Amino acid sequence: MRILPGPLILFLPFLLLSQNNTTLNLLFEKAKEVDTKFDIANPIYEGKHPLRFPYQTKEQLIEKAEALTPILVALEAINTDLSEQDEINRQIRILQIKDEITTATYQTYLLPMNAEGGFYNAPAFFLSRLPFRRLEDYESYLRWLPSFAHYLTYNRQLLKDGVQRNIQLPKVLVHNTLSLLEKWTADDPMTHPFYDPIVKMPASFPPSRKQEIETKAKQILREDIIPAYQRLERFLKNDYLDAAPNEVGVRELPNGKAYYENRIRHYTTLDISPDSVFNTGLSEVKRIKGLMEGIIADLSFEGDFNEFLTFLRTDPRFYPSSPRELLSRAAWISKKAEGKLPRLFSNLYTLPFTVDPVPEEIAPNYTTGRYLQGNRKQNRPGTYWVNTYNLNSRTLYTLPALTLHEAVPGHHLQITLASEIQNLPEFRSNYYISAYGEGWGLYAEYLGEEMGMYTTPYELFGRYTYEMWRACRLVVDVGIHYKSWSREQAVQFMASNTALSIHEVNTEIDRYIGWPGQAVSYKIGELVIKSLRKEAEEALGEAFDIQVFHHEVLKDGAVPLSIVKRNIRHYIKSIAK
Repeated sequence: MRILPGPLILFLPFLLLSQNNTTLNLLFEKAKEVDTKFDIANPIYEGKHPLRFPYQTKEQLIEKAEALTPILVALEAINTDLSEQDEINRQIRILQIKDEITTATYQTYLLPMNAEGGFYNAPAFFLSRLPFRRLEDYESYLRWLPSFAHYLTYNRQLLKDGVQRNIQLPKVLVHNTLSLLEKWTADDPMTHPFYDPIVKMPASFPPSRKQEIETKAKQILREDIIPAYQRLERFLKNDYLDAAPNEVGVRELPNGKAYYENRIRHYTTLDISPDSVFNTGLSEVKRIKGLMEGIIADLSFEGDFNEFLTFLRTDPRFYPSSPRELLSRAAWISKKAEGKLPRLFSNLYTLPFTVDPVPEEIAPNYTTGRYLQGNRKQNRPGTYWVNTYNLNSRTLYTLPALTLHEAVPGHHLQITLASEIQNLPEFRSNYYISAYGEGWGLYAEYLGEEMGMYTTPYELFGRYTYEMWRACRLVVDVGIHYKSWSREQAVQFMASNTALSIHEVNTEIDRYIGWPGQAVSYKIGELVIKSLRKEAEEALGEAFDIQVFHHEVLKDGAVPLSIVKRNIRHYIKSIAK
């Protein structure tokens, strides 16, 4: 199904007024009215207990897309000069609306999970946000918990609809899902992730009330939650898996080629083709491999590139001996990086961050690290997650690059500074644009060289292998989803060009299979930022100021790459006068 514009007459009131800022604000208000009508507020993500677990239905998604379509047409028709902030607002609203319409157009709501999880393990992410301090918190928790079973049932029906419409996840992701479901389907309520808050009840609670809460929680889990998870597991094993395709790319889905082209434009915020991304990736792989081979030569290693990768993957010196060692080293690198920031940035964040392990219930198929945004109003710091699962796959020589990307000067610095910008419209204040945010994260890894963060040839090789990893993404993501590559082809390409552990290579490839297009945003965004810096350095010479450059990149928060280009070129012009 495709969402098509209604009769042109619907757009005329917008188009006739589309030459002034008043109309822009009017369109924003109309879009907000649509949001208010169709969006389901989820207090959980604000650290509050809901009355029942809320979710949006596919009918609501489709109706919303239909309501947003004429607003999108009108926003795109505005062609007069706008203020800088109004133009940013317009472009971001267009990007958001297009993405929402895409969900309905290509029916991707029928794919409610990916390699890392989805609807069924969402509690692993949101339970830690909820307050569990007072008896009332636990009473609220047990009040809404049974309704989560309805949410599981609804998503199981979506998966059934997907089978009927030939819109399914490939077999490899179904197997991943079944392995991640094991913790959620076990018969013992006391081992269930939903029971974790009960285990941690404050000792100050009256014993009789603690007993009541424990008994009620076990009952809900036995009668509602665990049976719903087990029904989901049986459906996936007995029905969904048999019908799932072996092919791993979205090209095989109905309208899959067009969908992937759409995802490339969305995640890069540029009008570029998958073939252009693929060719850029091949070029970057060749360039970075030259840098990596230079380090191997400097180390006087007796062997070729592949033998050096084998050495890195098998020598125990490059791996932590315990989760504590890995976390401690990540925390130390984080603090060392913080000490370098004042030289490069004129404006720094006020919200601290912490270093924690990836929760064990999602760790096996989860990426090596991730950043979770903090919130000052909720007294929640930013969190740099480090995956401590399968320690012999967690390379220490890549840890500096990972830390710079996820913590500082990467995501924590960029996202926290963005959250402190005043007077942004609501639709913009918490919107994450992957090409910008992940491009900045990869640029932060590059900055590590200037910050003196890579202290051994192996750590520098780790920085290059991380950059190579992102360059390989351009190739394998397009290869998988647009050029009919097999999973094995993608694994082989990445394994032969990076020093990532084989476990990491496999989890990453599965991540790309389940999240088409997102993986290309990192390298494309970084290339734009680095090219703009080079442009500014060459144009300004001694007048170039790294702190000012970084301020210009970060000052508006997450924006399309076209806005970053505009800001830097305005900066160059203002200094060069």
